Amino acid sequence: MAMLLLSERAQEAAHILVVGAGGGMELKAMAEAQRQWVFTGVDPSAAMLDLARRNIEPFNDRIMLIEGTVDAAQSGSFDGAACLLTLHFLDKSERLLTLKDIHRRLKPDARLVVAHHSVPSGGAERWLARSAAFADRTSVDWGKAMASAGMAGRLPLLSVAEEEALLCEAGFSDVELFYAAFSFRGWVATASSA
Repeated sequence: MAMLLLSERAQEAAHILVVGAGGGMELKAMAEAQRQWVFTGVDPSAAMLDLARRNIEPFNDRIMLIEGTVDAAQSGSFDGAACLLTLHFLDKSERLLTLKDIHRRLKPDARLVVAHHSVPSGGAERWLARSAAFADRTSVDWGKAMASAGMAGRLPLLSVAEEEALLCEAGFSDVELFYAAFSFRGWVATASSA
């Protein structure tokens, strides 16, 4: 979904920023699908980037990995960005700073795709338990799901309205929800001209 939404605006030879590159799975999937795109992935975890290097090996000529946060990437040079399953780890102020840093690195009218845990309004533990129960394909064990939700409940989750307001405050426009499944939400937004 992220690749499809980015490709609506990104040119054939696009340079895509992946914030929170983690183990490199989204980099690998996008590199396989878009053979002319090049990527820069940033992640603060050296261990995760080591895993990413193994996963993206066939695409080393088109993917650069940077250990650090988004501010380590070059400003104003990206045709699109993705930040998947990352922002829910950041508190509201850190999230806003990260979104602003992503915006500064995008060309005008470039797309940003984000997806992470967010809740409609209140009841975060209930929504997280539903996501955990769904993810356990073997059976529905509500005790186990509630235990997972309790641990995940320490995440600084924001409501859908708060998420959308932060994207706008960071300089993005045309903020649209494209995905919703239990506690997971995904938005696509456009980098407004500065």
